[in-house]
Amino acid sequence: MTRTPPPRLSTRGLSRDYGPVRVVDDVSLQFHAGTIHALLGENGAGKSTVVKMLSGVIQPTEGEVLLDGSPLELSNVREGQASGIIALPQELTLVPTLSVAENIFLGMKRPGRRVLHQPRVLSRDARAQLDRLGQKLPMGVPVRELSAVQQTMVALARALVRDARVLILDEPTASLTDSETEQLFAVLRSLREQGTTIIYVSHRLEEVFALADEATVMRNGRHVWTRPIAELDQDQVISAMIGRAQGQLFPDRATGGGDPVLHADGVAGYTVDDVSLTLRRGRVLGIAGLAGSGRSELLRILSGAERAQRGRVLLGDDDLTGRSIAARMSAGVVLVPEERRSQGLVMTHSIASNIALGNYPSLSTAGVASPSREAATASRLVDDLQIRARSIRQRVNELSGGNQQKVVLARYLERRPSVLLLDEPTRGIDVGTKAEIYHLIRRLADEGVAVAVVSSEIPELLGVADEIAVLHDGRLTGVVDAATATEESITHLCYRKSDR
Repeated sequence: MTRTPPPRLSTRGLSRDYGPVRVVDDVSLQFHAGTIHALLGENGAGKSTVVKMLSGVIQPTEGEVLLDGSPLELSNVREGQASGIIALPQELTLVPTLSVAENIFLGMKRPGRRVLHQPRVLSRDARAQLDRLGQKLPMGVPVRELSAVQQTMVALARALVRDARVLILDEPTASLTDSETEQLFAVLRSLREQGTTIIYVSHRLEEVFALADEATVMRNGRHVWTRPIAELDQDQVISAMIGRAQGQLFPDRATGGGDPVLHADGVAGYTVDDVSLTLRRGRVLGIAGLAGSGRSELLRILSGAERAQRGRVLLGDDDLTGRSIAARMSAGVVLVPEERRSQGLVMTHSIASNIALGNYPSLSTAGVASPSREAATASRLVDDLQIRARSIRQRVNELSGGNQQKVVLARYLERRPSVLLLDEPTRGIDVGTKAEIYHLIRRLADEGVAVAVVSSEIPELLGVADEIAVLHDGRLTGVVDAATATEESITHLCYRKSDR
């Protein structure tokens, strides 16, 4: 009688406490060889904590991790890597100034090599690992010169050097284009065929259904279920993640037109070229386009974060052209940047101090910061935006991605803007928090704010916007009514050159 092999990696009654709070509770999972297993859940569901326990970053309070059916005690990440468990975080841990070959072998002891840094030997051995991935990369160039998907391939090659039997990927496509995502998927499918166990953490359900064999859903630190992807649809997954029927993801649109608030008149920058459009009070303008089309640059020009090479930006009758970002913020034009970690937050500071940044004039008395006013403001905004945290003194690097984004929004909303510019406001956050942000956007519009939203997800723009402006190679190819537009019609405009 043939004996069924044990799962490649599994957990039994895994739990983790932080002080009095249990963040993962009695989780038992199985990850099999030669499969891609999606790990799903809202921000704060416990996914990241499970991944950290699987890879040795932290240790469980109760329960155990098993490798090939045998208990595995990991004191640190290095022990996890030695066991063949390699986690690739969303922010890849590559050294930008080192070459491709040097990054692949970084930190490795290479038995039998008396000279560990012979460029020719490193390049030959690194090329062999990239060949396993079907990749051709220049060995000697610094990785900072590579594209996002090429950097991901370097990280995967480094995992192969360490004889990875289990690969854990956290939001690996967050910074990739559609074509780069397909390139990554082809490599992951190849690794699956070679017997590698792949644990795939993502908020992009369309990717999960295109790639994974099985899916596990977690909610509030507990295991909800594990099922084959072939037996699921997206509504079932979303309902399991949020603990209720999906309901209305997007709020109702505005019913009337608003007065013009902010007008761009023929603005141009490095990519943006002769763009004219108007943001209206109480309306949400979506901005679509392919990567490199100038979407984010347009928001930076409108906000003053980037100087326009020509054209004008008008706030009502007030010409903002040439004014700094600080001056435009004082006038009521606020930009919430795309990269919340590097551009929007001080990760080691508390929620309260992050909200206070840039708001000290309103939180001070006679030029002296008022801790009580700072705390009261933070508490009010935490409640209003439903930021899930232990207290306003919790550091933002301990929050989930969705709650970090809410902290960024809270800081800028405290300025009570008349124009709110949002660059990829829901990137990397779960569907439940996305719905909360969509409803917040509509609430602000209903209160009279003029809102612009840049997103790489066309269905998101169709759901949240009233009108959608489309850019191609920096030029405006059309402005359409979101209520009657389709994904196909927007995509067509994304690829169409301007008639001008």
